[in-house]
Parts: sequence; structure tokens; C-alpha cells
Amino acid sequence: MTGRLPRIFILATVAIDAIGIGLILPVMPDLIAEVRGVNLAHAAQWGGILTLAYAAMQFAFSPLIGSLSDRFGRRPILLVSLAAMALDYVVMAVAGTIWLLVAGRVVAGIASATMSTAMAFMADISDPAKRAQNFGLVSAAFGSGFILGPIIGGLIGGIDPRAPFIVAAALAGANALFGLLVAPETLAPENRRLLDLRRANPLGGLLRIGALPGARRLLGVLFLYQIATWVYPAVWAYYTQARFGWDTGLIGASLTAYGLAMAVVQGGVIRIVLARLGEARATIWGMALNVACLVAYAIAPVGAFIWVLIPISALGSVVQPAMTGVLSRAAPADQQGELQGVLTSINGLAMIVSPVLMTQAFFLFTRADAPVHMPGAPFLLAAIMMAAGFALLVLGPRPGTARA
Repeated sequence: MTGRLPRIFILATVAIDAIGIGLILPVMPDLIAEVRGVNLAHAAQWGGILTLAYAAMQFAFSPLIGSLSDRFGRRPILLVSLAAMALDYVVMAVAGTIWLLVAGRVVAGIASATMSTAMAFMADISDPAKRAQNFGLVSAAFGSGFILGPIIGGLIGGIDPRAPFIVAAALAGANALFGLLVAPETLAPENRRLLDLRRANPLGGLLRIGALPGARRLLGVLFLYQIATWVYPAVWAYYTQARFGWDTGLIGASLTAYGLAMAVVQGGVIRIVLARLGEARATIWGMALNVACLVAYAIAPVGAFIWVLIPISALGSVVQPAMTGVLSRAAPADQQGELQGVLTSINGLAMIVSPVLMTQAFFLFTRADAPVHMPGAPFLLAAIMMAAGFALLVLGPRPGTARA
């Protein structure tokens, strides 16, 4: 059950999810402009709406999907999710109206159980003391997807902005077939629990997980952290194009560099950081570093400065695996799926809030009649959110007190 092929399948599932996201990021401004016939500032607004549709569904359905994996197992949820995602990318590829693009994002949000269920899968097969490190591997797989996704999207999207969706559909479909052949069920029958719809919703799941020792404050910190970090996918393509005049290829290359840096940090560096600092101090120092880097992105004078910032800001990605590890050790075996569903739901809520805030800030400070032309305004807003999370973290008990 813990052999190499199942682990490869789980890591590939997360990586392909990231590849699918990364593939489309460089082409979204051009695709929205083509479908709607609008300029860059208004395309950013529609980009926020598309992300909002995805995030709202993820927020609403993630606790249910996590609870379903606690009831029926991880394997069927992963396979159905991958198949649905493959179909969704096909719809996105042929969409001729903005509303069909929105519908595609709605379906994708409902089906996006891959991350939460993959994390529950990893929790099932990991020693509690090593879960943070293994969650780092999952995050590294996600970062690796960003290594390939944006560069492929930048190259293929330069030919046709719809082609990356076909590639994403093929990858998701192929991995679903691979999982059908090699993925076992990791949730033992004695660790399964009956489905309780009172818990299988964002509020019910949040109340149950929030009752774990020390978890409530960490969930609040994680929420603010995710609002801030979602500024990158929300406005990166628009920001770099407006601020530095980057084209699709250069945008894809920069996203690839960021994904590579994250993969290095979460696949290897995080082990050194956790060994030296522990989960609590790693979280605190990571939050502080994130605040500084977000401010630096906001005021970057030239495009070359971005390339220097990318590997530094990637070090801040230790925060989420460290906090997830603490929370996972506070939850019993029959709540791991529920926990990961709640964490995914919190991420979905952050995705609802953040893209709307960030794209609106970009629009307000880049439109023709803007009082001050400042494409980096969303990063300043994100820095404020991150600083609020940092304050909540350091003014309360250390994160390690959430351990069971």
C-alpha cells in the first residue's frame, strides 16, 4: 500500500493539477480579451470572476468531498475527480463565450478534490512525526507542476490560447487511468466513519476541526496567509505585463522559475528548516519573510528585480506544510479527510476573497483615470493581509501547542 507506484500516482495527481493551472495562467488575459473583446484592465476583472466561480464551488463542496473520502475511501474520490477535471478542460478548450468559461470553472471547483484527498492519502501512510515533511513533498509536487505548466502554456499558448486546455485534459485523463491500475485504498475499514451531513459542509466541518486543541487560531492564520499568497496566480500575468511589458513567453518562464524554486524548497530545503527551527519557528519566520517579499514585489523598479525575488520569496512557502503538519497531528485517523477538506475549503474561501480584492486593486490602479498608476498595488494589499496573519500568530501561543 505504501509502495512506490501509489506514491508516484499521488504526487503525479498533485503535479498534474498544478500543471493544469499553470498551463492556463499565461493565456488567460489573451483568452478573456478574445472572448469578451476587452482591454487588459477589464480582462483582469473577468479573470477574478472566473477564479471566484472556481473558489466558491471549492469552498462549498470540499468538506463534503473530504467527508466522502473518510466514508468511502481515498481511491474512488481521486479517480472520479481526475476524470471530471479532464472533461472540464475539454469544455474550457471549446468555450466560445465567457459564460461557458464560468460554467467550466464551476464544474472544476466541485471536482477539485485532488489536493485535499491526496493530502489525506499521504496522512494515511505517514508516521505522525513525518507528516509535515511528507506534506512538503506533496507541496513540492505542486511546485514541480508549476515548473512545467507555465512554460508549456507560454509556448503552446503563443500558438493558440486554447491549446493548453487540451494538454491539461490529456494529462488528467492519463493519470486517472494510471491511478485505476496502481492506486490502492489507504483508508482502513476500521478508520472509516459514517457520513454526517451536519459535518459535511463548510461550517460544520470548520466547527469540528476548530474544536481540536489550538486549531482555531491556526486556521485563522492560514486563512490570512492564503488570501495573501493567492495574489500571485490572481494578478501575476496582468501585473508583469502592465509593469514591465512582459509577453506570454516571459510570463510563463517567470512562473516556471517560481515553481522550480518552490519545488526545491518544499522537496528538500523544508526538511533542513524543520529540523533546525521546528514547525513553530519555521511558521513565524516564514510569515515574516512573506511580508517583506510582498512589499518588494509591489515596489520592484525593473523586471530583473523579480528574478532575484523569486527564489527568496519561495522560502516563505514552508508556512503551509508546517501548519498543516501541526493540524494533522492534532486530528485522529478518522478525521484526516475531514481536516483536509476543511483546509481545502479555507483555501477555497481565500480564493473567493483574494482574486476579487487583488484584481479589483489592479483595475483601480491601472485604469486610464487612476489617481496613481501602480500595478503593484495588489502586492501591497497582500502584504497587509500577511502582516495581520503574522500578528495573530505571534500574539498567541506558539503553533506547536495545537499538537494532540
